[in-house]
Amino acid sequence: MTISNTEKLRRFYDQFSHDDHVLILINADPDSIASAMAVKRLLWRRVSNVTISNINIIKRPDNITMIRLLGVNLVPVKDIVKERFTRVVLVDSQPEHHEVFSHFSIDVIIDHHPETVVHASFLDIRSKYGATASIMTEYLRAAKIKPSTKLAAGLFYAIKTDTDNFVRQTLIEDVRAFQFLYLHANLNIVNKIERSELRLDFLKFFELALSNKRIRKGRAYSYIGPVVNPDVCVLLADFFMKISSVDWSIVAGLFDNKLVLIFRNDGLRKDAGKVAKKSFGGLGSAGGHKSAARAEIPLEALKVEVNYENDKKLLRWIINRVEKRAGKK
Repeated sequence: MTISNTEKLRRFYDQFSHDDHVLILINADPDSIASAMAVKRLLWRRVSNVTISNINIIKRPDNITMIRLLGVNLVPVKDIVKERFTRVVLVDSQPEHHEVFSHFSIDVIIDHHPETVVHASFLDIRSKYGATASIMTEYLRAAKIKPSTKLAAGLFYAIKTDTDNFVRQTLIEDVRAFQFLYLHANLNIVNKIERSELRLDFLKFFELALSNKRIRKGRAYSYIGPVVNPDVCVLLADFFMKISSVDWSIVAGLFDNKLVLIFRNDGLRKDAGKVAKKSFGGLGSAGGHKSAARAEIPLEALKVEVNYENDKKLLRWIINRVEKRAGKK
């Protein structure tokens, strides 16, 4: 039975009381930041207070600009005293997505990623949606809340980002949310965030990626070694997709004692999430959507497979594993 947005909102509100101290956990990116802002707005004057906490270190220039321009107050999870909170909300993620989440008893989960083994008092997981921001926009509309220009800008930008301007998996609901937000968003803020994608020190990784690239049958592969932030791999994977002859890109780098692999494709080929899982799921975490995916392999598991200190051998191992597991295009 389909549950209306009004009923979902009622059930969501039933999870909270006026004396609650609410913690919203996010793995900070545009979609999670904007979605957390929406949850905070929904709970305004309904709970005692709301704190948004990021479990990751935020280094991407566009994310930093977004937080600054939208006036989002984030508290790093290392500074959180969890005993002070009576309710915990997780948006744009699920407990299995990061080990830090397992340290908390989570009451509410709202997400658009494929469902894992998950338990909470309130669940709203819509894996066919392009962005959690679209789901949160529906909650705001059900609550008859007109979003501020900053909140609307954040949600608008999040939908643009997570759907890759509606090239990735998208529902008509994402389009409707986008159209609604367009009427209320400060588009100057959106433009400023979009223009803040690169840091000067990221340019050296573009040079590395280009010199180390291998292109085989429309697939671009590159290994760039240790990175200051895995988001560099995301930027490069998106960059390679701009080449007309490339319909897949796989960019890898070392970060936090893990090999991080970012997958992108044109949406016309095999499912990127399935390819990532089939290629590397047995060695670490892997998964994602049809045109965007990610895998993370601990170095302890990797060293059993390949000499990861030899860049050429590691790249060859990545290519062979993807080609073998993914098969032909």
